[in-house]
Amino acid sequence: MYENFTELRKDCFACQKCPLSETRTNLVFGVGNETADILFVGEGPGENEDLQGEPFVGKAGKLLDKYLEVIDLDRNKNVYIANIVKCRPPQNRDPLEDEQEACINWLREQTKLIKPKIIVCLGRIAAQRLISPDFKVTRQHGQFIKKGNILFMGTFHPAALLRNEAQKADALADFQNLREKIKELEIKL
Repeated sequence: MYENFTELRKDCFACQKCPLSETRTNLVFGVGNETADILFVGEGPGENEDLQGEPFVGKAGKLLDKYLEVIDLDRNKNVYIANIVKCRPPQNRDPLEDEQEACINWLREQTKLIKPKIIVCLGRIAAQRLISPDFKVTRQHGQFIKKGNILFMGTFHPAALLRNEAQKADALADFQNLREKIKELEIKL
């Protein structure tokens, strides 16, 4: 167990637990407020993220930032953003089960240090890994599920919204639902 982000970041950046470490340009650790009450989790870095070393910086990241702004959240102020895997899978494919397994403890340690009240899973991979293996984003998006002391919500991955614009309204409703839950829990932003 880690006492602070400095130690955790140092060990994570040295990680070579799976083959993804061999092809990465940059490890994508996470970004944001390390004491945020809201943690967003995606599946893994894409090409832009691998090049810049920060999660959600491409077109999907710009869309995520717009949704965050609508509900008064900001990646640099009051949320933390991370991924299930910290290195880019080749050709942006879904991270394999063994890659997720090799990397999941880094996210667990981040979560222990952050102590979020809400975790928002961005997309199917994150929701199935963190909420339930049979989670269906198209049917269960926007619903809150309590696990321990944390509320989890799954919603559409921003990259999926770029491919299927018809789901953007549902995603926006999910973010508005998140805003209401933040108010209900009296989370200070």
